Amino acid sequence: MSAVRAQLGAAVHEGRPLSPTGVQERIFARLFTGLVYAQIWEDPEADMRALGIAEGEALVCIASGGCNVMSYLTRRPGEIAAADLSPAHVALLRLKLAAARHLPDHDTFFAMFGHADRASSVAAYDIHLAPHLDTATRAFWEDRGLTGTRRIEMVARGLYRHGALGRFLGILGAVARFCGADLRELADAPTLGDQKGFFDSRIAPIYDNRAIRWLARRPVMLFGLGIPPAQQRKLAADADGDIVAVLRERTRKLACDFPAAENYFLQQACHRRYRGRSGRAVPPYLDPRAFDAVRAGAAHVDVQNRSLTDLLAARPAASVDCATLLDAQDWMSDGQLADLWRELSRTARPGARVLFRTGGTPDILPGRVPPEILGRWRYDGRASALALAEDRSAIYGGVHLYRFEG
Repeated sequence: MSAVRAQLGAAVHEGRPLSPTGVQERIFARLFTGLVYAQIWEDPEADMRALGIAEGEALVCIASGGCNVMSYLTRRPGEIAAADLSPAHVALLRLKLAAARHLPDHDTFFAMFGHADRASSVAAYDIHLAPHLDTATRAFWEDRGLTGTRRIEMVARGLYRHGALGRFLGILGAVARFCGADLRELADAPTLGDQKGFFDSRIAPIYDNRAIRWLARRPVMLFGLGIPPAQQRKLAADADGDIVAVLRERTRKLACDFPAAENYFLQQACHRRYRGRSGRAVPPYLDPRAFDAVRAGAAHVDVQNRSLTDLLAARPAASVDCATLLDAQDWMSDGQLADLWRELSRTARPGARVLFRTGGTPDILPGRVPPEILGRWRYDGRASALALAEDRSAIYGGVHLYRFEG
């Protein structure tokens, strides 16, 4: 655990330890040793279309809450290697993989990660999953902590109400109700016009509240979204330093640009649960039509509690077809970026693709990754813009796709 905390610190620490920024960064790093995301906030459908994942390809990615890895299995890749510095995220993805392989059917699988609030899921864990988990993962889910109940009870009490993000969304909903906006009404809106009307009349005015604006500018308030201080500065740069304006626009996109019934990110933001069972109402891996592919592919996923750079360094040359980096590069120093892209270039097969997100709009790589490394890749501006437009999570300023040219 101490090695993992050191890596987390290296990823987010920029300020001096006793400076305000340094204290905030250390609070954030501590937070990330626990569960942050039970569901991640990057749209895997947008990712898969941009990357053009083909059957049999080799993928590497950051695990986070695991929705991306599990959803990529619907494209039947040959292998996926996933890394994450959070032991909790590693344990969650390993639980999802074991569930896909060993639960008896899709109904039981969906009960655990779709409904995520069924008491029967705890018994399913004990009978079908616990015997197949590695020691560390089983210890994580069976730890009783301060509450006296095992951590696996999350899947019986509403998995998506837990973790830093789940708690943050609960607070956000309470604040919205206090300000006169019940977000559940937005999630139930029948048309895009109704969604826009709700945003204009009930949500937008919240951002004009002086107390809300003051809170939104406090870096610690956005830690629940998994946004460290350095990334918050990149967000604010999109509106000349006014992070409130950026948050208002990102909220507008989430609320107004996609039909509520088909946007499971909006459903999570408003209800902290899914409100459908198939198609675009849930992440692709929970669609019953994809269950056979997910079950078959789960055996070909390797999850490691380490940095993605370290994972790549252990791989042979020319062994990767696709990589997804989420927004992790927003946290990195120039040296860390160079190390990562050096390994991406070494392990890339001809035609390999790399996709990542940024809190701000601009691509952060030019001028920071040495040209002799970045020059081996071509930026696909058209695919990047399309992926951003299609990303229903609406939280990021940029989605960026690079193609390896050797």
